[in-house]
Amino acid sequence: MVLRLGDLLVQHGVLTREQVEDILVEQQAVGRPFGELAERLFGVPPQAVERAWAEQYAMLTGEFDLSEARFDPEAVALISARQAWQFRVLPVRFTGEELTVCTVKDQLARALRFVGWKIEHPCHFVLAEPQHFAETLTRHYPLSGMTPGMITGRHLGAA
Repeated sequence: MVLRLGDLLVQHGVLTREQVEDILVEQQAVGRPFGELAERLFGVPPQAVERAWAEQYAMLTGEFDLSEARFDPEAVALISARQAWQFRVLPVRFTGEELTVCTVKDQLARALRFVGWKIEHPCHFVLAEPQHFAETLTRHYPLSGMTPGMITGRHLGAA
């Protein structure tokens, strides 16, 4: 079962159940996104909405297995190594006109913003486990000084 955004914000202690109900009533009246209304009506920080939204997205998509992924050189060539590391994006392959792009859950919102202005193709996002993502990013986008530990928060050699 996938939790609704409001349920996740309640779980995170950002909203109360009553505030969620107030937002849903307002949403019915004005037709705006739940997160936008949470920010406007109750001062919910955008980062809290993004964090809950990324958690919800992860529940929907599940984890993408990069070890089984077929990488399309044309997809990989769409961005530079610096962009891949900075925005935590890994273009994987084209399926027709749609590009599969991999990232990690805690960087999903940032990756979406970057891809939205940089890539002219429709994109489908998948999420990978951070260590596997970091290792794959290192392999496809080697960049001096960049290590998997920069993504996972674990420095090489640390236990």
